[in-house]
Amino acid sequence: MKFRNHAARLTMFIFGLLAFILGVLGLTQPKTLLKQMGFRAIDREERGEDDYTHIFVMTSSMASTNMGIYYMLASLLNVRQFFYWTVPFRMVTFTVFTTAVLKKYAPLKFITVPLWELTGALLTGWALWAEKKSD
Repeated sequence: MKFRNHAARLTMFIFGLLAFILGVLGLTQPKTLLKQMGFRAIDREERGEDDYTHIFVMTSSMASTNMGIYYMLASLLNVRQFFYWTVPFRMVTFTVFTTAVLKKYAPLKFITVPLWELTGALLTGWALWAEKKSD
């Protein structure tokens, strides 16, 4: 795959690869993923029977794994319309997750997640703009 003069494709591929890797991490090591985002990871024997944290991490991680594959495939196939669609939705994700941190629904360390989304959206948006301008 050629990324020269295709910065948007590269940003999409990298974002997809990272989403895939983090998804696999959450599926194989949910405690590590929770700690990485600033959440307290409680051992199974310490959790109440109505604590579904790990099943939620599993479902979110599976979604991240799938999303990573979608982004990488879109990049490999150069599905430009998909690239454009992701920018505003990643900005929405940034807004929602940042709001969760500001309202203290999530720990401060969780801010890395919305910042990752914002960075990816801005880089992809900039790359799309630059590529369109050079055409």
